[in-house]
Amino acid sequence: MPPPIIPVFFNEAQLEFKPLYEWAFGEKIAHPETTARAESILAALQRDAARFEIREPVELPLAALRAQHDYALFTLYTAAKTLPEDKTFCPMVFPRTHQGRADPTNLHHAGAFCYDSGTPLTAQTFEAAAWSAASALAAADVVAQGEVKLSYALSRPPGHHATQGLFGGYCYFNNAGLAARHLRQRGRVVVVDVDFHHGNGTQSLFYEDGDVLTISIHGDPRHYFPFFAGFPDETGAGAGAGFNQNHLLEEGADAQAYMALLDHHVLPAIRHFAPDALIIAAGFDTYYKDPVGHFTLKTEDYADLGARLGKLRLPTVVVQEGGYYTPHLGRNTVTFLNGVQEGMAS
Repeated sequence: MPPPIIPVFFNEAQLEFKPLYEWAFGEKIAHPETTARAESILAALQRDAARFEIREPVELPLAALRAQHDYALFTLYTAAKTLPEDKTFCPMVFPRTHQGRADPTNLHHAGAFCYDSGTPLTAQTFEAAAWSAASALAAADVVAQGEVKLSYALSRPPGHHATQGLFGGYCYFNNAGLAARHLRQRGRVVVVDVDFHHGNGTQSLFYEDGDVLTISIHGDPRHYFPFFAGFPDETGAGAGAGFNQNHLLEEGADAQAYMALLDHHVLPAIRHFAPDALIIAAGFDTYYKDPVGHFTLKTEDYADLGARLGKLRLPTVVVQEGGYYTPHLGRNTVTFLNGVQEGMAS
């Protein structure tokens, strides 16, 4: 009997957002978060049409976003709609707002709502980010309704660096957070972030929530973005004390080191927590050719990683995060998704 078809959620408006550049350590560089990322994944999914069904999500109710993010972000992204179509605007002034007032209708104040100069605003930011979030919520809903055990949100732009009131790290709304909030209505949820960079936004959203276990495997934040969060001593607070885990791997870590960490620490923690659902924040910037990440996983390793998580046999939502080597991003994504499904069936 063939495996179940995996529903994939995506809206073409997510391709309209085309930031031209970012500022990185004082240099103006071509922005790596391009439409080629989603296009590579879509092409790979379409080549395997017997396994994947691409669906359009319903428009996201603003109430769902407002339940997670400050209203000022909506106001700022709305203000960005007035930018010329070919304009890329990067926040450049980052005030300590207790020394002044931040106005989200004024793009010159954007730095009060952002923590880096690499996450630009364009006229299309709001629509693309809202559809990216809608894709994650739709993927969570089909799992919550019991229609499928595994779904995938092709969320672009990504989301795991977005906090309640700040955007950054190429992220505007926290897509995995929205999926987790939706599934939490039906029980305990674990969010496992396998992007090379720490999911600081997701951590912050659930830091005091004992019903959501957040686990991130990433490069040492002393050397890699986001720099200010992602350390092992960040373990949660209040009702969430003990329900946040950060696991660091050395630069150049290979599949053997990655799987050992997963087997000895991450998977036992998940089983002990006994969640009712799993969110995977899936970044493929752990790939050995990725220009942004610094691990050395190969394509076949994503099948192994996916299978290990699939063997938890939990209702699972995979939400796309990073991955910037676009020639192989699609095949890495498909390999991982197939691995999760095969792990569930084993």
